[in-house]
This record gives sequence, C-alpha cells and structure tokens, in this order.
Amino acid sequence: MSLTPEAAANVAHILTESLPYIQRFGGKTIVVKYGGNAMVDEDLKQSFARDLALMKTVGINPVVVHGGGPQIGSLLQRLGKQTEFIQGMRVTDAETMDVVEMVLGGLVNKEIVNLINRQGGAAVGLTGKDGDLIHARQLKVERKGPELDVPEIIDLGHVGEVQSINARVVDMLVTDGFIPVIAPIGIGEDGFSYNINADLVAGKIAEVLQAEKLILLTNTPGLLDADDQVLTGLSAEQVDALIADGTIHGGMLPKIRCALDAVRAGVNTAHIIDGRVRHAVLLELFTDEGVGTLIRRR
Repeated sequence: MSLTPEAAANVAHILTESLPYIQRFGGKTIVVKYGGNAMVDEDLKQSFARDLALMKTVGINPVVVHGGGPQIGSLLQRLGKQTEFIQGMRVTDAETMDVVEMVLGGLVNKEIVNLINRQGGAAVGLTGKDGDLIHARQLKVERKGPELDVPEIIDLGHVGEVQSINARVVDMLVTDGFIPVIAPIGIGEDGFSYNINADLVAGKIAEVLQAEKLILLTNTPGLLDADDQVLTGLSAEQVDALIADGTIHGGMLPKIRCALDAVRAGVNTAHIIDGRVRHAVLLELFTDEGVGTLIRRR
C-alpha cells in the first residue's frame, strides 16, 4: 500500500528536517547515558538500539554508558541478600560488588551490545576495568546533624567516584567504527572494584572525549518549571539561578549538576530527555523541538 499524500508529505518533512542536523553532527562524538524505563521496556529497548545503529550509519559516533540498578536489586533479592540504601546509594560490600559486576559487566552490558548489533550496529561492551578506562576511588559520604559535633563519615563499601578517565580504548573503538557500551565499574589504586553512578561516568567520559553532546535518558519529560512545563535552551547561568530559587530540587539535582559540569568542561550541550518516548535520542538530535531539556555553556 502506498502512502497517502498527507502521510508522504509528513515523512518528507521529517527527513528534510533531519538533514542539517546529520550534516552538523557528522564525525562528532555523542555520549548517551542509558537507563530508566528505556532499559526495561522491550519496545523502548529496540527503539534505542535502532537509534544508536542509525546514528553510526550516518557518521555520528555514539558512546553509551549504562546503569542497571533495578536489575542488580532483582538479582540480590533472588539471592536472598538484603540491600541497604544511604542517601540514595546502595551500600555495597564485597559480595554485593560481585553481583554488581556480574549484572552490569555481564548480563546488562551484553544485552545492550546484542540489541545494537541485531539492529545493524557494531557494538563492543566493556567496563571501566577494560583498557584501564576508569580509575576510581571510594566515595566518602558525610552525615551531619545537630547531635553530631563533627560530620560522621559513612562507609558505603565498594561505591566509588571517578578519579580519572583513560579514554584511549574508547577512541580506538570509535575510530575503528564500533559503538562502545560501557558499564560504570572502576578500579581503585587498592585493586578493588567500585560501582559508580552512571550519570557521573557518562559526564566524565563526555568531558575527556570533548564530546559534542551529553544525553541523559530519564523517566521524566525533562526539567520542569512550576507549571510543569519543560524548560529548554538554558544557559549554565540560568540553571544556577533555577537551583538557587528551588525550581530544581530533589532527584533532578544530581543529573543537572552532572550536565552543568560537562558543559563547563567543554562539552557543547547537555540534554536531559524522556527515555519513555520511542526513539527519544533521534528526536532530540534530529528535530527542531526535541524531547527534553537542553543546557548549553552560555
């Protein structure tokens, strides 16, 4: 069945609208943090993989960093291991870290690689331990309170933060036509493995690669104002003002700070987009309207 004239005109409009973006971003690196509903809904998983394969086909260089918190929690529950959270972070002893590595570096990472490859891409999975990619240190968390004379240092175990990124292996894969898919596990100077927040890893990798864009997939439409309208086209200074007046608060703050750090370190723009939308990455890249919040340096 052929397209109706109206449908044909709509398809033509979409294709022609994407052309200047394809030309602009050709040869550029775009770091995508993959998580949330987009990682568990089968239809969204397929559309994400297809987005990545198409980007590479038209000459854009995507680099994926993924999370996997729900999958880790599910396996820990099946193993009968209790999980404790402090300030939103999973307390990770050595046994839990074994599960984290198995899920992030194995099950989740290889599923994403397989999805992209089945869509015609050429993905390669790795963790921060491969090629000496992510150097980590233990994350120190302080608890303050009126009953404490000095802040209490809380030991979260194998929870880390990025100390440095050695991106040579990523550069090599990108240059050779592959799509790197990175699990956010780093190695410390002590030889231990550390689980690191995927948003932070994606931001640091984008900085080191001097990526054109950092895209963070979320389960929200983006950054919302007091009337629940999506805010976009924001400068770093405007975002600072929104933090100061309380518009940005709660769980959105860490993502926003990650985006701010990236653009201030040289990434051209950062995007917080709705991963619940099919083909969200392509819609943000190749359409005038986009599907989330764009943050730029100035």
